[in-house]
Amino acid sequence: MADKNLLNNTEDLRAAIAELQMRMEARDRQKEESDNLENSWIHKEDNAEEEMEEENYDAPYQELYDDANESALTERKKRIIRETTGEDGNPGLETEYRDVMVRERRSEKVRTESHVPKEQPSHETRSTHSNPGGKRRRNRADGDVIISLKNVSKSYVKDVPALSNVNIQIRRGEFVFIVGSSGSGKSTLIRLLLRELKPTSGSIMVNGLQVDKLRRGKIPKLRRSMGVVFQDFRLLKDRNVYENVAFAQRIIQTPLREMKRNVPNMLATVGLAGKYKANPDELSGGEQQRVAIARALVNRPPILVADEPTGNLDPKNTMEIMHLLEKINESGTTVIVVTHDDKMVDEMKKRVITIRKGVVISDEEKGGYSNEG
Repeated sequence: MADKNLLNNTEDLRAAIAELQMRMEARDRQKEESDNLENSWIHKEDNAEEEMEEENYDAPYQELYDDANESALTERKKRIIRETTGEDGNPGLETEYRDVMVRERRSEKVRTESHVPKEQPSHETRSTHSNPGGKRRRNRADGDVIISLKNVSKSYVKDVPALSNVNIQIRRGEFVFIVGSSGSGKSTLIRLLLRELKPTSGSIMVNGLQVDKLRRGKIPKLRRSMGVVFQDFRLLKDRNVYENVAFAQRIIQTPLREMKRNVPNMLATVGLAGKYKANPDELSGGEQQRVAIARALVNRPPILVADEPTGNLDPKNTMEIMHLLEKINESGTTVIVVTHDDKMVDEMKKRVITIRKGVVISDEEKGGYSNEG
């Protein structure tokens, strides 16, 4: 009887040991998979940084990326690993993307069927110079001003101003063209708003922040309030459409589950829902610019700055992009477009600020492209 009990105990012990070994092997496999995932993530982050350097991927993305410290990056990697390898698991990208797109199409159908055109508010006007072709803008209260430049001047060389005594106010939700010939000061103005440059004199306010006195540590906050679109698109060539847009969310450490909702929704907004797997070189110029717009807007900034967004596009794509920007503006985003495309400006009939040799020569509601610029 004693021998039988000993045999049973021995078998139980062997079974327990075998089960323990299986658990240890499973744990080791899980750890190895997690390490592989983390190494893959680190590799992608390194590639992204190298790509930005090669492409001269400057503000706002470069500053935001540099501002993220190593501990935050490490914690983000761990969180993504937990979310991806957790017991509950996550829906596959394609399944979740398809579900989001079904909901988006349903919502769009409801909005279309119930849409009643809203009466656009009338705007009074203000101008520092007369311009006989357009309606002048008079002074307005500052209560809803999102961008303000007061007596702003900028000189790269002493006594040779790139901008001279500029006074501009842009209200929340406006659509504004800034026009002028090459060398007029348009690019300098945008670089001042992004705090790539500091003014020689005067004050600049953007979304409640005094830009000219902003500490370096606060510059990323300023740039997060502005989405920026460039003439040359500046997409990551080795990543598909989805990953290009998601990159802007990764910079601000958006949780993975939120990212999987936000990116498809934004791609649907710009009309690229069906091309989320395409690489940039598989897209037309107009489609690439739509991806750039989606990336600029996915973090929902209150301001969108488009620097010559249609410079590389044909007339058809130009108007498609401009109508997209108009649609974005109607949703509440303040849109500022820097351009020298006179035909497009004349057709859009928006507020137009004209700069010549660093001086604002006209500021018109529903203006046109002035030959004086």
